[in-house]
Formats: sequence, structure tokens, C-alpha cells
Amino acid sequence: MKIKLKQSIAKEKNQKLSLKNIKSNYILNLIFNKILKKKSLQNIKYNKKIQERLKINSNDYKEYCNIEIELNPATNKYGAFINIFEKDERKYYHIYFNDNKEDTKRSFLIKNEKISKIKIIMDYQIKSFNKLFKDCNCIQSIQFKKFNRNNIRDMSLMLFHCSSLEEINFSSFNTKNVTDMSYMFKGCSLLKELNLANFNTNKIKKMYNMFDGCSSLEYFNLSSFNTKNVNI
Repeated sequence: MKIKLKQSIAKEKNQKLSLKNIKSNYILNLIFNKILKKKSLQNIKYNKKIQERLKINSNDYKEYCNIEIELNPATNKYGAFINIFEKDERKYYHIYFNDNKEDTKRSFLIKNEKISKIKIIMDYQIKSFNKLFKDCNCIQSIQFKKFNRNNIRDMSLMLFHCSSLEEINFSSFNTKNVTDMSYMFKGCSLLKELNLANFNTNKIKKMYNMFDGCSSLEYFNLSSFNTKNVNI
């Protein structure tokens, strides 16, 4: 290590970098070398200084560590658009409005607010979607734009009584390790199409009343469903 460090120092002399900076750069590269090779960035908390020093592409961070959701609220309704029950989890949910609205930490739309789209980014710490949109009757459509992580385990009651929901896109969804989908779509009475062809249900144990009350469904794709481990 001493020989390599001396070589590194010799190379950087022309750039007039301090010995301290050269050492810290070299050591950081050693520490994160394996993590970067494996593309397992979810193992470290995102840090802008580390990103710049190691030249980590911010898109890599988003690809491996984030879930991004876009919502279209129903224009004639207002109310909750996301449920965050634990206060400690709020720092892992980043919510943005369009129409030049300022970033906000609120969990509710106010009557007469004209908001056409909402973007939610969830950091890698989120492990459960249980009750995420429960009783959010102001949502008209949900688009999961990024969902590459496989650490989500629970999706029960996720869309429970989303009575205004007309469209939902699961094309990028990763359900590899989910075990519970019970009551997931219960009460989604306006949903006409549901394509779950890319769902991996090999580990699902609970599907009780998963589609109860979906009275408007006209197109339903469950072609990849495996229910061999479902017991309720």
C-alpha cells in the first residue's frame, strides 16, 4: 500500500494537491472499490462529497437507491395523497409539486389547490408499502417510474379504498421479495385495467381480499402469478 501511495503522490505532484487530499482520495477509493464494482450503492448513505470525490454518477444512485412515483390528483377532490405513519420515516420521503410549487413536507392537499402532478421520491431505507395510499381517495392515476429495489416486503392495504383511482402503471415494479399483498386493491372501484404480468409472486404468502371491490375491472392480466406459497 505504501508503494502505491507513493506512486499516486508522484503522479499528483504536478497538480499541486496537498498530501492530505491525495491520501484521503486514495483511501476512499480503496474503501469503496468493491461497493462500486458490485453496483451496490444502496449499502451506503448517499453523500454528495463522496459522489464528487469518487466520481459516482448521480444517475447510478437514483437507479439503485430510489423509488420514484408520479401521482395525478383527481381535480374535483382533495385529501391525503400519501400516508406516512411513522414520523421518523418522513425524512425518507421527498415530495415535489409541479406548477412551480415549493417543495413541501405536507401530507395533504388543501381544497381548491390546483396541482396537476405530484412526484414522490423514496430513499432506500423504505422497506414496506403497507397502507402507503390507504384511503387516499383524491388520486386519479399512479405511475411508478423507478422501482429497481427488491427490499420491499409488505404491500398489504397499499391502495385500500383508493376510490378515485382510474389508472396505475406497474411496469417497473419489483416484487421479488414481497410476502404480503392482502387487501392491496380492495375498494378500487373505478379501476378498469390492471396489468400485473411482471409481478413476481413466488414468495407471496398472503393475498386475502386482494381485489375485493374492484367492480369496474374490464382488463385483468395475472399471467405470471404463482400462488403455490399463498396460504390466506
